[in-house]
Amino acid sequence: QVQLVESGGGLVQAGGSLRVSCAASGRTFSGHLMGWFRQFPGKEREFVAAISWIGGSTYADSVKGRFTISRDNAKNTLYLQMNSLKPEDTAVYYCAARSSRYSGSYYYTQDEYDYWGQGTQVTVSS
Repeated sequence: QVQLVESGGGLVQAGGSLRVSCAASGRTFSGHLMGWFRQFPGKEREFVAAISWIGGSTYADSVKGRFTISRDNAKNTLYLQMNSLKPEDTAVYYCAARSSRYSGSYYYTQDEYDYWGQGTQVTVSS
């Protein structure tokens, strides 16, 4: 049974930093595209960042230069380092993975991902 479990969310002041993690179990995701999405109240999940199986990455314009996605394949874990946080970054953050392997493409909508974590709340106070 595949599981993605996020951790590391919490409350931080504006301008601060936070790192969220996503531990995968049930299969190895080293050959898979993985990503982070976030969801604001009453809205659909929106793309934040994705990292390919060879370590290439892409970001939403709203977080570019402030967030960094990374992965540790030995630990089967995905990370999102969030710096210079703003109140508008407040959301539930979800990690996701695609079931296909060794793809060179990036995907930006939630429907294109097959596995999801339960989410972790990130709150940025002003």
